[in-house]
Amino acid sequence: MSGAKLGAVVMAVLLGVYLVLVGWRAVQFVQTGEPVAVVMGVALIVLPVLAAWAIWRELQFGAHSQRLVRQLEAEGALDLGMPLRPSGRPERAAADDAFPAFRSAVEAEPDSWRAWLRLGLAYDAAGDRRRARRAVRRAIELERGRG
Repeated sequence: MSGAKLGAVVMAVLLGVYLVLVGWRAVQFVQTGEPVAVVMGVALIVLPVLAAWAIWRELQFGAHSQRLVRQLEAEGALDLGMPLRPSGRPERAAADDAFPAFRSAVEAEPDSWRAWLRLGLAYDAAGDRRRARRAVRRAIELERGRG
């Protein structure tokens, strides 16, 4: 199991323990009937549920994106044509130089999840995480047939 996956599992387990402990305390607050305690109890229930939803969404994103990367790799289409650092990540300058080709590929094939995924990887290599995630999410949507 990779470090990132292990970290995600540990965080999910810790969140589960937290939800049980805080949920128990939240019920106690609500049962007092005191307005401030009831509001605190409700907040203690709602906020962890929102956190659990956000973590679940991130885990799904990671699983889907890794599946698409593996599929692209199996097809022999993962090579971004950029020199790699010892860490295996593309060199930033090379990513910046190669980026227009990936953008053009998406413009030429806007319904191709492969083009969107490669664009997301290029954004990531160039250091633009926000756009990288958006492009990878688009690739996931297209691959699942929701595009």
